Amino acid sequence: MRIEQLQAFLAVAETGNFGQAAQKCGVTQSTVSRQIQSLENDLGLPLFHRTAQAKLTLGGEHLLPHARKICQEWHSATQELAELMAGKQPELCVAAIHSVCSHYLPPILQQFCKNYPDVQLRVTALGSDRALKVLRDGLVDVAIVMNNRFLTASPEMIVDVLFNEPIEVLMAANHPLTQHEQVPWAELIQYPQVVFKDGYGMQRLVQERFSRFGAKLKAVMELNTLEAFRGVVRQGELIALLPKSALVEACTDPTLAVRAIANLPPSLTTPNNLVGNVSTSDSSLSRQVVMVTTQDRLLVPPIHYFCQLVRQLGLSSVNPPSSSEGNNCSDLSSHLTKKVMNYE
Repeated sequence: MRIEQLQAFLAVAETGNFGQAAQKCGVTQSTVSRQIQSLENDLGLPLFHRTAQAKLTLGGEHLLPHARKICQEWHSATQELAELMAGKQPELCVAAIHSVCSHYLPPILQQFCKNYPDVQLRVTALGSDRALKVLRDGLVDVAIVMNNRFLTASPEMIVDVLFNEPIEVLMAANHPLTQHEQVPWAELIQYPQVVFKDGYGMQRLVQERFSRFGAKLKAVMELNTLEAFRGVVRQGELIALLPKSALVEACTDPTLAVRAIANLPPSLTTPNNLVGNVSTSDSSLSRQVVMVTTQDRLLVPPIHYFCQLVRQLGLSSVNPPSSSEGNNCSDLSSHLTKKVMNYE
């Protein structure tokens, strides 16, 4: 059974004439006759009495209300899809990690709203693994997260690398590690840490790096908001490893301090050392932030435009300072503040 057969059936039922039905459907009369015959063969019973005026049989009368519902649903579906491809999408859902929501998305969201005022933006801050899961489940259109190749390996996934940024140490202003301009790994591993909860890319990144260096991560507490990290760390001994963009507020807080992590010296990156076979390029700690969507979503104009904005602003004007610029908190704060706009 095809939709064209039901449309022809409705046209004949409404006009009572095969010729008029053909005009209504925009096809020839012989085409309508073939479609009705084929439908009757599929159903195994006649639908019309072939008299001067085509009248419904008992079977045709039973089919009529169902055919109307099916054709109406088909019309609604095709209309919705046409509006979707024309850019009339009712909403666009984005899942992003917390620091991206705070410092990178605001100017992008504002620009998007100017060009698509009728599209409702819904932005949710989630951990990377959770954000990728809801993307795969079809609950969001775009995820901006830490890269996780295990969750983005599907052929339909489109992954754009946005930027890389260093991981640094958050500590209390009076913490012993503040004596270092760059904290050595030998000192870093001695202190208990606050880490992100399971499902956050940062927890996995830190755990993997400690494991590769043959060190034990002393994780004593799990949190999932930057405010909670700052509140706990300022109390005393606990430290936290966080991406540079997540430390903007901490840099202006006199009760907190931020320090870079020293690269491992070459002597510690040789295959014979206890910390494992780590290349010189792996001796620093950084994270890669990516934007992920699916091929079919990029065909929808609002989603395509949003992704273009993220690429343009995320790769150039919003890219954070590199680690080569040192650990100047004021530089980081002023750099990112210029990019932040109010999007409430």
